[in-house]
Amino acid sequence: MNYFTKVLQFAKPYKGYAFLNIISNILYALFSALSFIALIPMLDILFGSDKPKVMVKPVYQGISNLKDFYKDYLSYQVNLYAENDASKALLLVISLIIVLFLLKNIFNYLALYFITFLRNGVLRDLRNRLYEKTVELPISFFSEKRKGDIMARLGSDVLEIRYSFLSILELIVREPLTIIFTIIMMLIISAKLTLFVFIFIPVTGVIISRIGKSLKRKSDRVQKEQGIFLSTLEETLGGLKVIKGFNAESLFFNKFKESTKRYFHFSNKLLNRQNLASPTSEFLGITVIAILLWYGGQLVLVDGSLDGSSFIAYMGLAYNILTPAKAISRGSYYIRQGNAAAERVMEILNTESPLSDKPNALDKNTFENEISINDISFKYEKDLVLENFSLRVKKGKTVALVGQSGSGKSTIANLVTRFYDVTKGEIKIDGIDIRDLKKHSLRSLLGLVTQDSILFNETVKNNILIGNENATEKDVIEALKIANAWEFVKELPNGIETNIGDSGNKLSGGQKQRLSIARAVIKNPPIMILDEATSALDTESERLVQIALENMMKNRTSIVIAHRLSTIQKADNIVVMQKGKIVEQGKHKALINKKGVYSNLVKMQSFN
Repeated sequence: MNYFTKVLQFAKPYKGYAFLNIISNILYALFSALSFIALIPMLDILFGSDKPKVMVKPVYQGISNLKDFYKDYLSYQVNLYAENDASKALLLVISLIIVLFLLKNIFNYLALYFITFLRNGVLRDLRNRLYEKTVELPISFFSEKRKGDIMARLGSDVLEIRYSFLSILELIVREPLTIIFTIIMMLIISAKLTLFVFIFIPVTGVIISRIGKSLKRKSDRVQKEQGIFLSTLEETLGGLKVIKGFNAESLFFNKFKESTKRYFHFSNKLLNRQNLASPTSEFLGITVIAILLWYGGQLVLVDGSLDGSSFIAYMGLAYNILTPAKAISRGSYYIRQGNAAAERVMEILNTESPLSDKPNALDKNTFENEISINDISFKYEKDLVLENFSLRVKKGKTVALVGQSGSGKSTIANLVTRFYDVTKGEIKIDGIDIRDLKKHSLRSLLGLVTQDSILFNETVKNNILIGNENATEKDVIEALKIANAWEFVKELPNGIETNIGDSGNKLSGGQKQRLSIARAVIKNPPIMILDEATSALDTESERLVQIALENMMKNRTSIVIAHRLSTIQKADNIVVMQKGKIVEQGKHKALINKKGVYSNLVKMQSFN
């Protein structure tokens, strides 16, 4: 219940529905018990009672005589209205039973009606908060998690909580009250017989609890395995070209099959344990009923302390306990299962982001002077990627970072955008440490174009509007022109309203990259970060994208991470990196004349 109680906090906005559900459940439980008590006068009329008819209004003489008072009072009222006509009396009692059962079922429906809003409201809010938290968490968090596992938590785990959530409200209110009201009526009819029942209730409870002891562990294994095969599916869809190109279909199918095989075994164990609950509780319940029949029969036939009609009604009440008892048994299983799901969901919701805004974080809307990277060091895990790195980028200037793979170029982009925080040192914008700025404010100053053109299964227009959702159609077209993309976009079947498919796969690499540039252009940020924006392109696409980049970088401050050195020859400062340190910096011609590391890199790429 530990994790599950935390999920219950999401029910606070719906406490009105919870209150109405509780009221409906109380009335349901009350009328459920009364509907069986109403059988007593009907049975007396049908089978005849040796007791004389009550013609004088009875007087209440204390709780010890409550059963006799109830029977005499009901007999008095029936005789008063039926005028000693047995058929009329029977019709009156049957009408009373129908009304009681009608009220019982009306309140049953109302209880389910109100809980529907509560349950689905919690489901919606929990999913919304989980998605919000997923987006809020740093990129480093997801490098350790499977995407499929996150999807499983957002999907099936939250759904599991919803079903468990229904069970816990029934477990707390409805079923216990039904049992309590029923037991009160049973005590009124025969305290001796009811005390006899109490001997067997703890025994059945122990047996049922032993069945469900390991349910949480089994449920946890099922949910984790679901995350594994969903991850395999997600990886398969993302890497379908590679899988087909390397004839690796059987390799991935076997991996998926192994996971679903484990899921099959875990699910069987879990469901079989669940399925054992109902027949076990029913068998134990009918055993108790059989013992009651024997002992109650003795009270009727031998002892004479209980009349036949009361005993039959008592047996109906005893059987009425079985349904809520079974529901409590099932509910306890669902709660154990739901607790495992809640644990997985709360693990994400309770994860603290190391990149959270400080309480007094600042808003900054303009860029005035420079970006200063002061003596920073950084490591993703154990080894330092950057060590004592310093750099200044003046407003309006273009600084290019070059070097071999693994030299730390892209890490600079990750740190300036604050996807990660520096291990040591500081990065400042206009003299303000970026850790003292709100992340939203910082990233509003930055435009980002990455090596991988990350586009979404949307129209061209909606992909561009991610950069500025308030932009007009005219602004979109202007951004496309600057990005050298309008020429091909206007030829698409529906122009800017054309859907570009999953990850933009209906377009070529160069076209996708130019749309990424248009998205950055429409944002119109003062600082642009280009992370190897042309490295994956062919020569013709590179030329078109390079023109687009030059258009975009006019009058902007730019940090360009370059693999192809031909694209950064006009940079104001070229910084050559090696193993996380600066080994050279200067303009293109000066570095060529120096005949050092940069010159060798240029020669290797066949530039003079």
